[in-house]
Amino acid sequence: MNPIKNNPENTLGEKEIKITKDGSHTLFVPGLNEHYHSTYGALQESRHVFIKEGFHKCTKDAVYLLEAGFGTGLNAILTFIEAEKQKKKVFYFGVDRYPLDWELVSKLNYPDLLPENTREIFKELHQSKWGITNMLSPWFTFQKIKADLKTYNPTPGLDLVYFDAFGPDKQPEMWSHDIFFRIFEALNRGGILTTYSAKGSVKRMLKNIGYEVDLIKGPPGKRHMIRAMKK
Repeated sequence: MNPIKNNPENTLGEKEIKITKDGSHTLFVPGLNEHYHSTYGALQESRHVFIKEGFHKCTKDAVYLLEAGFGTGLNAILTFIEAEKQKKKVFYFGVDRYPLDWELVSKLNYPDLLPENTREIFKELHQSKWGITNMLSPWFTFQKIKADLKTYNPTPGLDLVYFDAFGPDKQPEMWSHDIFFRIFEALNRGGILTTYSAKGSVKRMLKNIGYEVDLIKGPPGKRHMIRAMKK
């Protein structure tokens, strides 16, 4: 498939739409030789790592949630669906330095695989203005933040963090002690951080910062993943 050119300020460069094994799309970045999601299944990976092992583990009635790496918006739309289903208030903050263009994202097939009534919500997630709070339903309030995670200071009071940056082997600067420490400082006691990575150096770093770290079963195609908590 021909690569699709994105915003020229996006240093990640051109991206290609690929089909993963569960039939859902992901994006491939030739410049990094990296996919946005697991090639074993983008949809099932997000559901496992961020919904099952993140959102479902958070017992708060109102959840303040930070996503590090908003990307395609897949984690956000899945969280919206769960918030509606559980009637749980979610205040969602998605941080990304290089947003994807709607021209590209609109070609992804997530809305075709999700409930029909989420199609407009998925579009609104991407077309809403950055830095503006949007109440997409009584249960889901959303804000996109255009910022570099390396310098971004999360607002204290977080209950849940989806850490979904490119892998530590591809972008090691996104998996630094400083970033995880600032997230730790912003988390409430009992707050959860979940990520698809199971890298030993990441696990050790999180423990050194003060997280309680569990290496748990990963999504299809991946043996383990990390879920960490601030006690």
